[in-house]
Amino acid sequence: MPAHSALSIRPVATFDFLNGGGACGELIRERDWSATALGPIDYWPASLRTTVAILLRSPVPIVLLWGPAGVMLYNDGYSVFAGGRHPDLLGSEVRLGWPEVAEFNDHVMTVGLAGGTLHYHDQELTLHRHGRPEQVWMDLDYSPVLDESGRPGGVICVLAETTRRVASERRTAFLLSLADALRPLDHADAIMDLAAERLGERLDASRVFYAEIAGGQMTVTCDFARGVGSIVGTHSLDAFGPDLLGAYRLGTPVVVRDVGADPRLNQEARDGLTQREVGAFIDVILFEEEAGVGLLAVQSATPRVWTEAEESLVQEVAERVKTAVERARAADGLRRLNETLEEQIAVRSAERDRLWNLSQDMLARADYAGMMSAVSPAWSRVLGWSEADLLTRGYASFIHPEDGPQTLAAIARMAETRRPTRFENRIATRDGGWKDIEWTVAPEEDGVHFVAVGRDLSVTKAREADLEEAREALRQSQKMEAMGSLTGGVAHDFNNLLTPIIGSLDMLVRKGIGSARERRLIEGALQSAERAKTLVQRLLAFARRQPLQPTAVDVVRIVQNMAGLIGATLGPMIDVRVDLVDLPPARADLNQLEMALLNLAVNARDAMPGGGELTIAARAESVESRNAHGLAAGEYVRLSVRDTGVGMDEETQRRAIEPFFSTKGIGKGTGLGLSMVHGLAAQLGGGLTIASAPGHGTTMNLWLPISAAAIRDDAANAEPLAAPRRIGTALLVDDEELVRLSTADMLTDMQYEVVEAGSAEEALRLLDGGLAPDILVTDHLMPGMSGTELARRLRSSRPGLPVLIVSGYAEEDGVDADIPRLTKPFRIAELSACLAAIIAMPPESGAPKRGDGAINT
Repeated sequence: MPAHSALSIRPVATFDFLNGGGACGELIRERDWSATALGPIDYWPASLRTTVAILLRSPVPIVLLWGPAGVMLYNDGYSVFAGGRHPDLLGSEVRLGWPEVAEFNDHVMTVGLAGGTLHYHDQELTLHRHGRPEQVWMDLDYSPVLDESGRPGGVICVLAETTRRVASERRTAFLLSLADALRPLDHADAIMDLAAERLGERLDASRVFYAEIAGGQMTVTCDFARGVGSIVGTHSLDAFGPDLLGAYRLGTPVVVRDVGADPRLNQEARDGLTQREVGAFIDVILFEEEAGVGLLAVQSATPRVWTEAEESLVQEVAERVKTAVERARAADGLRRLNETLEEQIAVRSAERDRLWNLSQDMLARADYAGMMSAVSPAWSRVLGWSEADLLTRGYASFIHPEDGPQTLAAIARMAETRRPTRFENRIATRDGGWKDIEWTVAPEEDGVHFVAVGRDLSVTKAREADLEEAREALRQSQKMEAMGSLTGGVAHDFNNLLTPIIGSLDMLVRKGIGSARERRLIEGALQSAERAKTLVQRLLAFARRQPLQPTAVDVVRIVQNMAGLIGATLGPMIDVRVDLVDLPPARADLNQLEMALLNLAVNARDAMPGGGELTIAARAESVESRNAHGLAAGEYVRLSVRDTGVGMDEETQRRAIEPFFSTKGIGKGTGLGLSMVHGLAAQLGGGLTIASAPGHGTTMNLWLPISAAAIRDDAANAEPLAAPRRIGTALLVDDEELVRLSTADMLTDMQYEVVEAGSAEEALRLLDGGLAPDILVTDHLMPGMSGTELARRLRSSRPGLPVLIVSGYAEEDGVDADIPRLTKPFRIAELSACLAAIIAMPPESGAPKRGDGAINT
């Protein structure tokens, strides 16, 4: 039986005192109290019932601690204060219900049961109301409650939680104190140090610091650390993953309560933070700049549930730190600006003197009456006059007589309008010459004087002349480029036109058709066609579209071998001399180079109608990056042809390489010789330069790049190509019917059975239908599939099939380098030689490559 039985309390059948007691009243009604120190509710004394009835109906949080053990009975208001401890707290002994403040409650029970009262204002306690410790502040009033015997049977407490008010006041006081402490600091590091220390102590944090993040790296210059190590230094953030780093870029605070469980952190990031003794943290962005971000970091060594108030406090501290840092930066900037201004003021006078003395422009102070009172040293440097000469003579005496009236009129207008003006005139030099000067003059406020700045235009005008010369050179270059494109295109068309002409005439000559007179006509027609072919080749050379076989050539040997031919060609009135030294190999097409050398020699002969001397020389030359000839920097062999003829004026030199330009008169030349040589040199990566003057002869310099390869002497080992040994079926593909007809006749004469196709697609259909040719002869550029594309298709399906590309176009774009080529127009002998070379090659050797003896005619 409970202790209350000693009072002979009679059981009460009803619980009317609990009516209107809210949720806590119903919990008391439903609970079995027999196992508690209070005993069954039927036997509760009237004093207890009355007190419980009063507190249950009160809106103010009230708790009753009944009996020596302090059994807790409370109302709904107190249940809100109890938080997560409710409802288990109801009916528990106060010492066990609030173990974290057991000693405080022991004192309360001792005083209250002894009949005393207690009052606490803003009492601070640390309670575990929501599973974690939290600071709370309360106003507490404790009074004893008397039982039926008139003695204290329990202690009643009326409380009011003041946590929000006290926390706000303390928070405000903390922030005000921090702001006051930060205000006098004028350096960012000092501001960061103080803020980190204050905030770390306020939040009982393990570590607080400011960091700068850029390029995946975090740099910490100083930190506040308590119970953990310092992390001053640079740390990689790559392991933190894109989500966390993305939050920094967004500028929002990053709050992590448990490093080990936060899904934004991968295992590598967790391990790194744990190694640095970080269990939880708050990061707040202070500065977001182009190079990166700056943040304030607060860390706990163990997992921690940051309260909303703590997160807010960190952000407010960050705002004050940011303001203080920006103020310090602004103050520092202002201080530096003031220092700069003071320095500028201090040196202004010296700078003005230096400007006056060192200026390349002529500075002067003069009056409207015509005299100068001050002149800068530049006057003497530019004009040669002494300062005394300039200050003792009126300035009008130095002006060119033709420019004097306009100059004085401009100065007079400036005096009237009081506005600066500009003009040009010519000023006398001490040595008797004149210099063009551009003047800027401005009036002074006194109405008597003006200042003048004169700029020497000699260099500017020279540059303008150079610019005009460069523009003229550009116009000439554009004209030559346009002519090159035009002539190159016309030459390509002529190749296709000449192919059936030359092929047909060649066949007539070979078959000896017609009478003697008719055969002579046919021979004449063939010779004319060959001349047309040569003309086309020269057009292609000028347009830089001729097919070349550049190899390493011995220029010395070429000149020596051709000296006899050149001497015989020029005749006895021309004394041919050779000036040669040992030279490295040059990169050139042997046949084209011989033709170019012969062309230059013939041109030199025509420039010496009365005879003279022709010198062929060759030297190795280095060309720097800047040169007057437009050559690329590098090493060259310079092949020179010098004559003692009539020479050329500047206009003739400018037009010398134009196609069809000639000074020889009608019928004495095509005007393509130099154009061909110029195009050849440019196509090889070199150039052609001309040095000449009327009456002093001409020197033509052909610049050829030095070859990186060694000279190959294949002539001694070469064997003449025999006619094709393998006779069979030839598949001929060409979209031009006349070209196809002429080529088919040639192949037929060579004992081939010819199958013709007007396109690559038609050729493929024939092959798919069972045609098995022994050789493929195809045009390159055709509507639809090109000849090269056809060859590529057949390379995989018929790898052993020999292929010859026949094209009227000389460009190599789109043509595989290892496919033999024959350029239109051609004769049967040239076609036969190509086929013989192709058939003679073993299958595994591959086709000859261009530049290494490739078949091109």
